[in-house]
Amino acid sequence: MKKSDINPMPPFFDRYINLVEDLDIFEAFNQYSPETVYGDLAKLKELGNKIYAEDKWTVKDILQHVIDNERIMSYRALRFSRNDQTTLPGYDEQVFGANTMADQRTIDDLMEEFKTVRLATIALFRNMDETMIVRLGIAYQTQISPLALGFVILGHPVHHMNVIRERYYSLL
Repeated sequence: MKKSDINPMPPFFDRYINLVEDLDIFEAFNQYSPETVYGDLAKLKELGNKIYAEDKWTVKDILQHVIDNERIMSYRALRFSRNDQTTLPGYDEQVFGANTMADQRTIDDLMEEFKTVRLATIALFRNMDETMIVRLGIAYQTQISPLALGFVILGHPVHHMNVIRERYYSLL
């Protein structure tokens, strides 16, 4: 199924979904892989622990956040695809971010985790039929389908890579 098959388009989450082309979800997983979106590892490594303003995340913190977010969105997609109608809460990214060990990790290590998580995400989505992938559930007070969550998973890293390009690359 494609991005244009998302119905309804979830408010708030659309900011990430709209960063991805209208592709079949599996074509999109291929086109928006961690290696493609975060391909310039030399620049990310050079940025190290630099921040562009006080109380902002480092590139390592951003990568950990993207990984954590993919896990959470995948969990939501799993629950809704299995027809679990439990309303799921949001999560506080600042609390998550303050409780990681990202500063003690390398960019290479974070990228390996990101690629591993993505493989698990793809495996989850490969085992959803057309009924399962469009089932609706409520997360963060928003009605959303696993299909939409899949495109959130893809667009969220793009959003953060755009932030890195706009705000961090000037630090080099």
